[in-house]
Parts: sequence; structure tokens; C-alpha cells
Amino acid sequence: MTASAPLLVSGLSAIAPSYEGILCDVWGVLHNGVSAFEPAHQALSTFRKEAGGAVVLITNAPRPNAPIRDQLANLGVPLDAYDDIVTSGDVTRDLLSANAGATLLHIGPERDLPLYDDTGVILGSEDDATLISCTGMFNDETETPDDYRDQLEALAKRGLTMICANPDIVVERGDRLIWCAGALARLYEELGGTVSILGKPHTPIYKAATDRLAAVRGGPVDPKKILAVGDGLPTDIRGGVAQDLDVLFITGGIHAADFGAVDSPDETLIQQRLAEEGLHARAAVPRLVW
Repeated sequence: MTASAPLLVSGLSAIAPSYEGILCDVWGVLHNGVSAFEPAHQALSTFRKEAGGAVVLITNAPRPNAPIRDQLANLGVPLDAYDDIVTSGDVTRDLLSANAGATLLHIGPERDLPLYDDTGVILGSEDDATLISCTGMFNDETETPDDYRDQLEALAKRGLTMICANPDIVVERGDRLIWCAGALARLYEELGGTVSILGKPHTPIYKAATDRLAAVRGGPVDPKKILAVGDGLPTDIRGGVAQDLDVLFITGGIHAADFGAVDSPDETLIQQRLAEEGLHARAAVPRLVW
């Protein structure tokens, strides 16, 4: 792609012939937490069936991949849209297992507790914890990071490390933005705390995802034949660029308001924002379509 080539394309089909595998974000690309985006999962299905490519979904969800499969099915994303899933929870479990025996303070909703199954950590209280694991807010419908400021300040003063199982700052739920664990991790660092993060945009989750892609394809895939698809600049796009992968930027996700009309974004604004962030993309499209 030359510097003067248009960034905006009609859909995945415009660039699909260049790739053997896709690492695709989930929340914001395939669904909004309430309903699935049918053209998006149809695009991935077509890439698999007609282009012969493989698709690994790569998500900052703080749970192991099995519950995410169930969630996708319930939202209406069919199994033929992807070959495998790698979650931030999957790679975080490796770090938790490396800390087997530690007494851990869980910050997040009960639905995320399966993250700790068979890791060897001991769930404890704020008073006896030697390690923190954050998967999100206890109630992300009503709480904000400021509700946790006093607690996090006290924990930071004790020198406890926080393992952040979901690096996302916010996600869309329907037409609203919901705070995620990454917002608490950011605040914890601001308060002087130490944070370990393995999900996007960091290397461990991409290593796990490319390993899964290789397993599906029956051998390693040339990184230049892998396309990263996502809507989040600090996670999906920065992560793909850091791994030297081509990126398809979905502009109608969490940054939609920055680029003008959602379905007809201003390419100049997109280019400017990418440059400001020190990022680049192979192509951009408002929503994932074939």
C-alpha cells in the first residue's frame, strides 16, 4: 500500500487476498454487548469459506475462552465465523498459576471468578491479600474508577502488585460506554501501584493467538500474512502495530464520535488521529463487512 492510497475501503474483501489469517477483536467489532453485528460475523465466515483463511478471535475479556464462546453463541455469533478464541483471561491464568499459593484480592464481578479455577491462588480479603487481580468494577452499570480511589491508594501504599485481566479502559454496551479493568489499572499506576498486564496491546496475548492460528493452519503463518482487526486504538491497533502486523481499523467502534458521521467517517480525521497516536493502519472501514 502506497502512502497516497486511500485508507478507507469498502470492506474486508478489498484486502482479504493478501492474508491467510485474521486476529479479530470481539467487543466493538462482532457485537456491542447487547447484540451481534451480523455483517461482521458474515465477513469472517466468508473469509474462512471463500478465501480459505483462518480466524482467531482475540479479546481482552477477563474470563477463560469457554464462557466467551457461550456468550457469542447467545448473542448470535455463529461458530463458522471463527476457528478459535484467545482471551486476556487465558493468558492471565498463566501468570496467576505462576503465583500459586498467593492470597489474592479479587476486584470485579462474581461472573469472573472462573478465572481463578485451578490456578492455585487463594482468594482472600483486602486485609490479608498479597496480590491483587482486577477484572473490572463490581457493578459496571453504576460505578466509576473514582469509587475505588481510596481503596486503591491504600493497596498501592502496601506495595501490592495488581494483575489486570482486562486492559480495556472502556467498552460499548449498547449505546453507552462502560468502564473496564484497564481504567482501574491506570488509576492504580497513577497512585504509585505496580501493574502487570498481559492482554492487548501486550505481546503475550498475541503470542498465544498466533500459536492458535498456526495450529489451525497446520504450521506457522508468516506475520505479513496476518491481519489484525479492531476498533480500539490503545489496544487493538497499538497491539497489532507493535507486533508488526497489518491492521484493519474499525472506525465505528469506541472512537466513532471522533471521525464525523459513523457510517461515512472523514478519512483526514482518521489519518490525523493515527498520526497523533504514532500508529498506522493498512486500511479502515466504519464497520466490519465483507
